[in-house]
Amino acid sequence: MSLNLEQYVSEFSAQNINGEHLLQLDGSKLKALGMTSSQDRAIVKRKLKEMKASLEKARKAHEKMEKQREKLRKKEQEQLQRRSRKTDKCSSDATEGTTEQ
Repeated sequence: MSLNLEQYVSEFSAQNINGEHLLQLDGSKLKALGMTSSQDRAIVKRKLKEMKASLEKARKAHEKMEKQREKLRKKEQEQLQRRSRKTDKCSSDATEGTTEQ
């Protein structure tokens, strides 16, 4: 409807075309859905291409953010392990000093 192609809404609805299905459509499938105008198909295909590019960009950004989170978690875990080893060493040194006396 935002593309001023309201005349196809009823057929898309009747065929249960949702967002996921919409992204799978190509020119021949659009034509089979009753979109006989090549101009209308071109408009829809262009918009689908934009949507796919946007989805891909969002997916890559999400993956990048997840990698950064994982890197941060790993770094924090390494710091905790270092602190733990340092604390264990200090405890061990203190125990040895007491035993020697």
